[in-house]
Amino acid sequence: MSLHDRLTEDLKLAMKARDQLRMDVIRMIKAAVMNRELEVKKDLDDVEMSRVMTTMIKQRRESVEQFEKGNRAELAAKERQEITILESYLPPALSLDQLSTVVDLVIQETGARSLKEMGAVMKAVMVRVAGQSVDGKQISDLVRAKLQ
Repeated sequence: MSLHDRLTEDLKLAMKARDQLRMDVIRMIKAAVMNRELEVKKDLDDVEMSRVMTTMIKQRRESVEQFEKGNRAELAAKERQEITILESYLPPALSLDQLSTVVDLVIQETGARSLKEMGAVMKAVMVRVAGQSVDGKQISDLVRAKLQ
């Protein structure tokens, strides 16, 4: 079952269960995907849909941070619930060990030795982990630590 079909089915189930938060999040996903499809003028596959949802998760994490700074715990909690729902549609995130292995391989392949080559390493790592749920900041921190 494609991710698009799964979203449609889950939306129906959420409507039947009267789960307003899940309905809202699924509708947001579908709207973001439709907007992206209009931008690129083609239907998105599951990998491209995952990228859209990863962006949505990143936005919500930034919102949580801002809400916590503003002492708005109830809004931060709602954003965390949305993140949980969004993450349920993504493939399992790579563990820190798996990411570390990928970074090590890329550093060996590129022959990178200093922080000046961090951009090339990051680009190669992101290509390797495309379609998987990863945190760019976590990868950046790993690459920086290994190149120092």
